[in-house]
Amino acid sequence: MPVFLTLLHAGIWFVLAANLWYLRRPGDEPTPATDLSRLSVLVPARNEERNLRRLLPSLLEQSHPRFEVVVYDDGSTDGTAEVLQSARADLQNKGGAALRVLRGTGDPPVGWVGKTHALHQAAQEATGDVLLFLDADARLEDPGALARLAETFHRLPEDGDVLTGFPHLRGAARLLVSIVPNAILTGLPWPLVRRTPGLPSLGALNGQCWIIGAEAYRRHQPHAAQKGEVLEDVEIGRFLKAEGHTPVMRDVTGEVSIFMYESAAEAWRGFRKNAYLLMGGTPLAAGLFVTFFLLTFVLAPLFAPWLGASVFALKAVTDWRSGQPAWVSLLAPLSFAGAVALQIDSALSHWRGSVEWKGRRVA
Repeated sequence: MPVFLTLLHAGIWFVLAANLWYLRRPGDEPTPATDLSRLSVLVPARNEERNLRRLLPSLLEQSHPRFEVVVYDDGSTDGTAEVLQSARADLQNKGGAALRVLRGTGDPPVGWVGKTHALHQAAQEATGDVLLFLDADARLEDPGALARLAETFHRLPEDGDVLTGFPHLRGAARLLVSIVPNAILTGLPWPLVRRTPGLPSLGALNGQCWIIGAEAYRRHQPHAAQKGEVLEDVEIGRFLKAEGHTPVMRDVTGEVSIFMYESAAEAWRGFRKNAYLLMGGTPLAAGLFVTFFLLTFVLAPLFAPWLGASVFALKAVTDWRSGQPAWVSLLAPLSFAGAVALQIDSALSHWRGSVEWKGRRVA
């Protein structure tokens, strides 16, 4: 077992090193801001009063010369509508970017997940040449962030590529949230995504922040194609890759912060919704994944001291890369043990059909 786990950790380190190199590659010369295409920023919002109070001011102060913000209020029951109304009033007084609000009532149509329906509807109303999909718990870091995101998109290696971002994760529940960048950086070898056009499964998007050309979006309608997927970002990434649009990950930690959850309890409920599906969505796949994760990150230190050092070092590197504080890395065993408990809870909850998110049952 120690030999097997050592080889396994060596493979994980290889993937991590390749992804760190991939994210640090220099880009081409920036596109002048005056040449940027018109950009539509599309935001799904269901009970996002607190998050929108942080996101909207950061959006509406942007220096990008031509952009609009389209928010789909998906039947919110909190103060989301009031926050949006206040933001629109401020814009009318100050001028600047256009804020358009679409309102949904009731549940999404049969067969649709709320987020995919919200973004599909917002995209149909967008007027931009480029579409930026941004979660409501995001914040742009400075007035030039949107222009830099657009420039990064225009610098992608090939026409038709899709930009997905590696953002700075902030907020509460860092022990759990820090597992997300760890999985992104150790789970998918991003340098191979373009080199494997015949393997759509070797691809994904980060739904918190991604950009696509409007023409490509309208031709393929990815949200409609994956309308019933809870993990819509992963499936859309694979779908677009199969259609010839390669997902490209770029470091956007200087442009976008994500405040994923307000508390540990909220984080647990949010990850419970996704974890079972990320593990494959079947009892066999979930069982194999939990066993793999348990051996690799929780039990490995019991077999050899160098495996314990590897577990801490892997977490420390991914925490550093995603801007997590040092104490999160020191408590790496708690993060990994909590992830295993969450995976089991997610599987049991999905089997019982008891998973809910923002007042809706998750199938």
